[in-house]
Amino acid sequence: MRAFVIEELGRFGVRDDVETLDCGPDEIRVAIKAAGVCRTDLSATDGKWPTKLPLVAGHEGSGVIVEVGANVTDRRVGQHVMIDSPACGQCYLCTHGAPTLCEKRDLSGTGVRFRLADGTPVQSMIGRGTWSQELIVHWTAGIVMPEGVPYEISSIIGCAVRTGTGQVINVARPEVGASALFFGGGGIGACAVMGARLSGCGVIAVVEPALPKHDALRAFGATHVITPEQVGDAIHDLTDGRGFDYVFENVGRPETIRAAWDATRIHGTTVVTGLGGTEGRVEFDLNELSVHAKTLIGNVGGDCLPQRDPARFAELYLLGKLDLDRLVTDRITMDDLPTALKALDTDPHVLRQVALFD
Repeated sequence: MRAFVIEELGRFGVRDDVETLDCGPDEIRVAIKAAGVCRTDLSATDGKWPTKLPLVAGHEGSGVIVEVGANVTDRRVGQHVMIDSPACGQCYLCTHGAPTLCEKRDLSGTGVRFRLADGTPVQSMIGRGTWSQELIVHWTAGIVMPEGVPYEISSIIGCAVRTGTGQVINVARPEVGASALFFGGGGIGACAVMGARLSGCGVIAVVEPALPKHDALRAFGATHVITPEQVGDAIHDLTDGRGFDYVFENVGRPETIRAAWDATRIHGTTVVTGLGGTEGRVEFDLNELSVHAKTLIGNVGGDCLPQRDPARFAELYLLGKLDLDRLVTDRITMDDLPTALKALDTDPHVLRQVALFD
């Protein structure tokens, strides 16, 4: 079958000699119908997201179950599923309300799920590998979607929606009327804006240097869209100089994390979602960490519950509360994936690209 393989850093592309392993008794085989393109996928190609190689890329995806293992009773052939990370349900974090951070999750792709025709083992990105025509996952990683949700929409719920919308409604939990500022207006930032609107935030401001994104961000619910040079004026004009109640960083750079913290009011909350690798450092003096009484929260995956949130986001889409059709700015093929990765840095219009599979 065909799959997008990162063979080594900087060398990647679509191959047609990839096979899945056999479907185990607790696993399902899914024929992928759609897969999103996320900046994390780009990070896997250049080492910013550390992972073992070779690797089948992709972590946003959806499709239809074509095989179930002998022990699987809660999934059946023909069901439309979104691919999530499996949660063991037994580790400390799973049993303490954080299954998205399961201690057994495969962030570094150490679980072999694929092989080349010559027998070479191939890892799967974050235990998924959705840039493939088929994949094998534990049955708990196949989240059944409500009827009527298109594959291209369910595919992006697995990262863009859960990470962006989840960081607001699950992680920060702003009060109705609170002010919110977002650094970064890409796919995750746009979903975060929709989360702020769902939460009833008052001022919803986005810092986005790419001007072509500004109108779309307003359509998602932003009350103000500004460039980085205008942050100081926004703090003065929109918050009487005190700073925003909640500030979200979706870029992953030391300077934007620092700017997000500085834009947060005393006793406010800063949420950091952007992935910046292991080399970046952010400096704080000791007094501001204590005397300013701010809360700094890291976010991965929007603190979502697999059995609750993906289906909830899908229902919100069907109700017209999440405008995910607008979020998909480009529909591409598997062969377009290398170009799609470059577009993340070169095309200012891109929010989410989705590859549609035959």
